[in-house]
Parts: sequence; C-alpha cells; structure tokens
Amino acid sequence: MSSPDATAGIAAVVVTYRSAETIDDCLARLRAAEGVDAIRVVDNSSDDGTLEIVQRHASSDARVRFIANPDNPGFGVACNQGARDAGDGVQWLAFVNPDCMVERDTLSRLRALAAPQGEALLGADLVDDDGVRDGAARRRDPDFGAMLSAAFGGTPAPRLELPIDDSRALQQVEAVSGALMLMPRALFERLHGFDEGYRLHAEDLDLSRRARESGALVAVANRVRVLHVRGVSSRSRPLFVEWHKHRGLWRYYRKFEAPRRGAALSAAVFAAIWLRFPVAYARARLRS
Repeated sequence: MSSPDATAGIAAVVVTYRSAETIDDCLARLRAAEGVDAIRVVDNSSDDGTLEIVQRHASSDARVRFIANPDNPGFGVACNQGARDAGDGVQWLAFVNPDCMVERDTLSRLRALAAPQGEALLGADLVDDDGVRDGAARRRDPDFGAMLSAAFGGTPAPRLELPIDDSRALQQVEAVSGALMLMPRALFERLHGFDEGYRLHAEDLDLSRRARESGALVAVANRVRVLHVRGVSSRSRPLFVEWHKHRGLWRYYRKFEAPRRGAALSAAVFAAIWLRFPVAYARARLRS
C-alpha cells in the first residue's frame, strides 16, 4: 500500500447549523491554514445568519463553496455531501466542526503525521477555553454489556475516555472525536464515508471503528492542540440533541454488538438506553 502524498491538498468540510456565533472565526482560520485547497461548508437549514457569514467568505475566497440544505438531514449526510463536492483534486479530507479553531499549521501537521502511516484517521488534542483537554478526543469502543452489568451492581464498566499518553506524538486509540478528523480521501471513499443512518452523535465512533477494522491506524496527535468551543448550536435544541444521541447509541449497538449478543441482553440494552433518555434531557435542559 503506497503512502498518500504528504504535500497534497486538503479539503476542509464544515457542517453548520445555527453556527453564527463561531463560523466567522472558524472559516477565517481555515482560509489562513497551510495546505487547504478547498473549503466546503454544508449548512443544515440554519436560521440565525450563518449562511450570510458563509456567503461573505465565499465571495472573498474561491476555495470556499457552500451547500444550503433545505432541511437538516444530519451530520453524516452533510459530511458526505461536502466530501463529494470537494472534487477529485484533493487527496486529504479534514472534517472540522464550526466551533473548532485551527491554527495555521494544524492541518498540515496532522497530514505530515498521517502520511507515513499509509492509511490513518487522525484526531487532534482538543481543549476548551480554559485549556482543559477533552476526554472525547481519546476513546475506547463502548461496551454496552459491561455498562449494563455495572448498572445492576456488577464490575464497573471501563471509562470510555482513555488516559492521555503524552510520551507519544501519535497515541493509538479506538475512536477519535468527530469535532476534527483528518484522513486520506482514498480511505474515506473505501469506507463509503459516514454512515448516514445516524442523525447526530456516534457517527465518529462508527467511522473510527470501521477504519480500524479495515486495517487503518486510528490515533490522536497529542502535540497538535485545537480549541474546541463545545456545544454552541446544541444548547439551543437539547431535546433534538439528546433524542438523536440516544438513537445513535442504539444504532451503534445494533450494528456492532447485537450480532454477538443474545436477544435478552439486547432488549435490556434498548431499555437502558431509552430509560436514560429523559434523565439526560432534563440535565441538558438545565445546562442550556
């Protein structure tokens, strides 16, 4: 397997929904970033001025183009739309949340780390405004059986968040955060992109798992730090977010774990996921 070109162009794909608070800064940073040949913004029917900001950037930079969806088909669908629209001239795809603020060398450093690996899906070291590192950047696959056992007094389930190993420039993990991902376009196409059956949440777990099972490296670049202003659009729609988060968890379970679990355990997992939903929604409502 030949390694992808470490100097080839990157297409940055940004999916927006009510992202007016952060998209201006996000796009300004992407336009200034090294190695970015194309920027595709896919908007899922924002009503807060997001598209006007994107249009201003597009009128100033030919690399910026946008797709305005008339509704909200979901994060995975929009990512796939942006990747297709980027064309065949780029060898690298970067999926960047509108609340992620890359530095000038963020994507080029990720590309330089990924290229020698042959096929790799890389995430970055995400931090919030206070510099706190996001545990979602380094995760293991969820083990629903262990979680269910722990809920009934069994051995505590292992934490999804993996310990940070700063001794490694690339820390191999089972899943990275969809807030910022970089991968060769050829790998993305071989995996047939994001699973469009998810609407919101768990798509990154799914893509990471399929990439790993295909033989690709999934890892976090511990020395590539990126500011992630979390939950800007999510705060305005806690019911929508929590509903699709729990729906995504059930889809992930059915896809990866249910085939090796019994019907009774699957029924118990289903019940546990949906009994948790009203509690999670109440908490999210209070936070918002």
